[in-house]
Amino acid sequence: MKGVLALLALVASVTSMENYSGQQVLRILPANDKEVNLVQELENHADLQLDFWREPSKPERFIDIRVPFFSLQDVKVYLEFHNIQYSIMIQDLQELFDEERRDMKIGRAMENARSTDTFNYATYHTFDEINNFIDTLVAENPSLVSKIQIGRSYEGRPLNVLKFSTGANRPAFWIDTGIHSREWVTQASGLWFAKKITKDYGHDPSLTATLNKMDIILEIVTNPDGFVYTHTTNRMWRKTRSPNSGSSCVGTDPNRNWDAGFGGAGASSNPCSETYRGRAAHSEPEVKAIVDFVKSHGNIKGFVSIHSYSQMLLYPYGYTTTRTPDNAELDSVARAAIGALSSLYGTKYTYGSIITTIYQASGGTIDWTYNQGIKYSYTFELRDTGRYGFALPANQIIPTAEETWLALTKLIEHTRDNLY
Repeated sequence: MKGVLALLALVASVTSMENYSGQQVLRILPANDKEVNLVQELENHADLQLDFWREPSKPERFIDIRVPFFSLQDVKVYLEFHNIQYSIMIQDLQELFDEERRDMKIGRAMENARSTDTFNYATYHTFDEINNFIDTLVAENPSLVSKIQIGRSYEGRPLNVLKFSTGANRPAFWIDTGIHSREWVTQASGLWFAKKITKDYGHDPSLTATLNKMDIILEIVTNPDGFVYTHTTNRMWRKTRSPNSGSSCVGTDPNRNWDAGFGGAGASSNPCSETYRGRAAHSEPEVKAIVDFVKSHGNIKGFVSIHSYSQMLLYPYGYTTTRTPDNAELDSVARAAIGALSSLYGTKYTYGSIITTIYQASGGTIDWTYNQGIKYSYTFELRDTGRYGFALPANQIIPTAEETWLALTKLIEHTRDNLY
């Protein structure tokens, strides 16, 4: 009977998933400010149901837009009428997601998840599978790893962090993945990082020196409600799942919800927008839990929030063009980190402040953490540069995690060596 119910639940989840057949991702290259503004105007046409994967920012900087099938002709005619250059980056998004689901099915069939040694790091996993992994990792490494629940999501899911520690009252380095739920390669990389830390402690001199001096704290699923929704209903869901009073649109962008230039340019006041800032700073329990943890801990020295895609390593600020007092140091460390990253597979990253490198964004995570005195605050945008975007194939998970770990190691080492 249980098997039948499980099968019915699986069928229900598959049949209720939003279908992206015929949807395309267009890559647009505006030549001047006028063309940037013309593309930006498309965001005001809610009837088109466009999803900006890369927001308009400045001339000669790519804009990526997911376009529903029913809007394709209108959008292409608009761009062609204004002589705005574009190309089709993804021909049919559903084909990529069908392949993703097949890979997950094969990955589960190959996996023996009773041990983190036999866990399949080369496939995408559900929220429940990730939580089972966390519990298994803690059980296998009780003297090194503990699980801390720092709060609950809007829908009541636990907000779990892993603490890697060899002593009490240590300074800490924070890493979070998956704050934007559809960025699946980030949560998958977080799983790989967790295993890497337990495997390398006592064997790798750098990591051992780090954990003998400071803790590493890792939140793998930072936005669990959104993450579950991407698996059951809408693979492209980005935001939280909290309701918005007076609107039928659900969710807040948790990377626009922090008290750092909150409500400024680069965040939307429209609840239907993918970059909706929320009703107030720290209104989202997923954000508030981190805020409370950081403040109560009081000794977090490094903070990295990991996103995808675009292959960038960014530092504050995003909400203002004013440089931080530590700009030169942050820039130098970022350069060293992406140098280490590219040494493995030759993956090329760009780096710089958020506002100069990608676009203006207010209410962002690392602007808040930097303003709290956490000097070494960074954001990654992982693979790729747009060929697959948020639908990165599972065969790129481990290479992505491996190269990112090399960059993270540089950031962690610099933080460790400059604690006081």
